[in-house]
Amino acid sequence: MVSERNQSKQVCVIGAGPSGLVAARELRKEGHSVVVMEQNHDIGGQWLYEPKVEGEEALGKSTFLKVHSSIYDSLRLFSPREIMGFSDFPFVVKKGRDMRRFPGHRELLLYLQDFCEWFGLREMIRFKTRVEYVGMLDSDQVGRDLKWVVKSRDMESEKVVEEVFDAVVVATGHYSKPRLPSIKGMDIWKRKQMHSHIYRDPEPFRKEVVVVVGNSLSGQDISMELVDVAKEIHLSAKSLEISEGLSKVISKHDSLHLHLEIESLHEDGRVVFVDGSWVMADTIIYCTGYSYAFPFLDTKGIVGVDDDRVGPLYEHTFPPSLAPSLSFVGIPRKVKKRNPHYLFLEYSLLMNIKKCNVYYI
Repeated sequence: MVSERNQSKQVCVIGAGPSGLVAARELRKEGHSVVVMEQNHDIGGQWLYEPKVEGEEALGKSTFLKVHSSIYDSLRLFSPREIMGFSDFPFVVKKGRDMRRFPGHRELLLYLQDFCEWFGLREMIRFKTRVEYVGMLDSDQVGRDLKWVVKSRDMESEKVVEEVFDAVVVATGHYSKPRLPSIKGMDIWKRKQMHSHIYRDPEPFRKEVVVVVGNSLSGQDISMELVDVAKEIHLSAKSLEISEGLSKVISKHDSLHLHLEIESLHEDGRVVFVDGSWVMADTIIYCTGYSYAFPFLDTKGIVGVDDDRVGPLYEHTFPPSLAPSLSFVGIPRKVKKRNPHYLFLEYSLLMNIKKCNVYYI
């Protein structure tokens, strides 16, 4: 007799990035029937570099973003490849590819594609499929008896499909929905404003005066990329404490300036800082991080995002009253200090596991 735990379930995994791929593999290994829904044309999630960002809203205010990846062209891994792979599928050097210990982002995408092919995961994935609604079939049911309605849209045919699943795994990542500061005058400043989510390379900013807001991670990287292209770069930060690498770059380039926070923006193009100094800028790039966003998910208020935290979640994975039918994989994030020029988007609890029983249903 098959025990309740071992009964095959119909499971929907949302997202075919590292989180979704490893969740799908483990679920299938346990005997479940898995469908992975991915809005892009290929696997990789954040690591699927998208150079064409013209159609994206510059500040990322749209409910459903057209561009998922926030990776820019020059990005390299900060952590060595030895600790970036799944423990039972090492991220090894391959001849003819990027053989550096800290390779570029394309090498990690190729690794994920290798992982997908090795374990035969593509057959489970519906590409160009955007999930638009996930909700409880019967809110009176809880936990193991709960079922979920999933509405998805084929992004080519525009056909909407409604299906019922025993469980849903949310693996959509957390580096796509821009988080913006609240600055006086943002709504009246007429020149170009954008979030680093759609920054790809420095060339569009040639000869411009650029204000970069935020001196962590992408803020430093982008500022240092712009020094050979832009007329001036003004890096605005909460603190004047900076990394040794950024300090050296500032000392070598008269065009790169460090400021405290912005006090206000003005219609004529002025950017005024809290110390009273100001510049006339052509572009403002907000390197102010990302927020968790699940615009498709309706849990009747059981799971929410408050102060950039998702909860309540047991072990950052299961909402206690909805477990195990709803889970979040890849929620934890940890920002690591590092040498400039490298950015590491860390998928905590994911990249060094072989098998984890949190995926069991």
